[in-house]
Order: sequence, then C-alpha cells, then structure tokens
Amino acid sequence: MSSWKPNTSECDCEGAPVSTYRLASIPGDGIGVDVTAAATRVLDAVVSGLEWTEFDWSCENYTRTGAMMPPDGLERLSGFDAILLGAVGFPGVPDHVSLWGLLIPVRREFGQYVNLRPVRLLPGTESALRARTADDLDIVIVRENSEGEYSQIGGIHNTGRPDEFVLQESVFTRTGCERIIRYAFERASERSGRLCSATKSNGIIHSMPYWDSIFEFVAADYPHVHARQMHVDALAAELVLHPERLDVIVGSNLFGDILSDLAAAVTGGLGLAPSGNINPERTGPSMFEAVHGSAPDIAGQGIANPIAEILAGAMLLEHLGESVAAGAVDQAVCDVLAAGEVRTPDLGGSATTGELADAVARRATELIGRAAAANPG
Repeated sequence: MSSWKPNTSECDCEGAPVSTYRLASIPGDGIGVDVTAAATRVLDAVVSGLEWTEFDWSCENYTRTGAMMPPDGLERLSGFDAILLGAVGFPGVPDHVSLWGLLIPVRREFGQYVNLRPVRLLPGTESALRARTADDLDIVIVRENSEGEYSQIGGIHNTGRPDEFVLQESVFTRTGCERIIRYAFERASERSGRLCSATKSNGIIHSMPYWDSIFEFVAADYPHVHARQMHVDALAAELVLHPERLDVIVGSNLFGDILSDLAAAVTGGLGLAPSGNINPERTGPSMFEAVHGSAPDIAGQGIANPIAEILAGAMLLEHLGESVAAGAVDQAVCDVLAAGEVRTPDLGGSATTGELADAVARRATELIGRAAAANPG
C-alpha cells in the first residue's frame, strides 16, 4: 500500500499544488501514445501550471526519416525539468535501433545512471505466485543504467567466413559501480535496511569480482544495512520462491534489466510497473516511463492499461519535489484498484484507458483537497 500522507503545499482554489515546470513528453509508439495522454491528464489534475512539449520521436518516425530523433534532439531536451516517455517499438524496426537511437543516448547524455524500478503487488491485483500478499511483494530494484554490459565496444569480424566471430565488451568503471551501489545503500537505509547485490563472480571472471569488491568497500560505510550478495541465477529463483526475503536489489545493467522484469511479472505484470531513469545530481533532466512494450495490436483502441505510466508520472512528480501530488496519485491508484469498479480489460474490467485515468485523477484531486483543508496554512 502507499505510504502517502498529506502535508502542506501552496494550492489553487481546488486544492491542486501550483508549480511551473517545463516537461517533455515523448509518447513513442503504439499504446505509448494512449497511456502518455492518460498520465499527463492525471498529472495536470494534481499540479497546476505544468508546461508540456510533445516530441514525435518514435520507431514510426524512424521509418519515415531514418532517425529515432533529430540531430539536435538531445540539445532540445536539455532545457526541460523532466521527461515522460511512453513506449517504443514498431513492427519492422529492430529493437536495437530504437534502444541505441533514443533511449540509451538520452540516458547517457543526461547522466541518468540510475534505473529505479519499484515493483509491488497493488491492491485489487493478483500475483502470479500463489498466496502472496502485498507485504511479500514490495521490492525496489536499482539497476546501473549507463555502462556495464550495454556497451558499444566490440564488433563482428571475418564476416561471412567460416571463422566469423563477434566480440562484445562490457565496461565497469570504479565511478560507475561505486555510485550506483552507494545509491542502492541509501535506498536500503530509507526502507528496511536490507540490500542484496546481484553478481555472477563464479562464472564471469573479471567484471563481477570487481563489482563485488566495490560492493564490499561501500558496505563498510553502511554498517546498519544488512548487505549480502547472491549469484544472479540464485537470486532469480529467490524472487520466485521467497520474495519476502528481498527488499532492495542492486545489479549491473544487464542483471538489473532481467531481474526487474521478472519481479514485475510476479507482482502483477509489466502493465503495472513504472520506472525512472534518474540523474541523482540533477545536472540534467531525468526520464520516467512505463516498462511495458508498445503493443501495436491494441494501439488506439482505448483499452490499454495506463497504471504503469501514471505511476511513472508520480515518480516524476516526486523527483521534482512535488511530494504531496506524487503521494496523492500513488494513493489514488491504490484506492481505485482496490475499489475494483473501474478497470481496463487486462484487469478484468471494461473501462477505457481514459476512464481509468479520469478515476485516478478524481481520487487524487479529492485527496489533495482534503489535505489542503486539513492544513490551511
């Protein structure tokens, strides 16, 4: 359940906080367009004065122009306070084209080295695991987001010959490893004080023992945190068999990517999971997105589940310091799902994308109004 509690904030006559932020919206492809529109509607309901600029950068755009974004795309994004991304993917465009043409350049240009993936069992939803409750399934995965296994170093050699081979290098810098591990220790300190590091030092001879050594080095600064390391295969099994033993997990780019999708799958599915690409130092904008795909087969039909994108919007607001509005959106999602009256077809209901978003917006606005009335000063 959400830990949202009302506190004071400057509000308009309807109780919504009044702030001005310049926000970039990149709806992307397929249902990304649908859920981004729904999420921006909710955010506009709880914070007055949001200034949105939408960019039509997508795989569909790639098929027309040959590029995921224009040459000055990163420069154009640099002036925004945050970015809301929909979903990217379109038939005929390979995934590596979209990833390296848009997402990875944005993450690296703006120092978004933290991929923050909260995964939990939301009220009124069911886990793929039998007899698991919300107390068992509330995990935060901290994924390194800018180096590691996702590297451009390497290539295909002797192309077309019998001795053809491919070389793919991973990059693990001390700075990159230490900052993401320290970030994870900070998150664990704020939560239960438990942190697990994903490693594979029994099989990957250089990078993983190096990762482990830095984990142990940073752990010395956090004696109050119960820190342990698990091989990633055993940790994957732990997520399924004993998720209640886990709270905060930190992993390299590849391991964090895989584990976060697995965790989302066991806590209700990717349609409910948000994520943030965070620049903790705030030297550039951070980017927030749902983790699901673009589902082109249902795009534009008004039946896509917008919850993940709405929760990504709540993370965006929290990052901007709008904790009252962020908490209200989070609690509103929980309340609407718990009531069970407004659900999209994937959740067993018949509501449209817009109807579910409107229900969340109404409830969030009500919560903010109550908070303002209780704290008129």
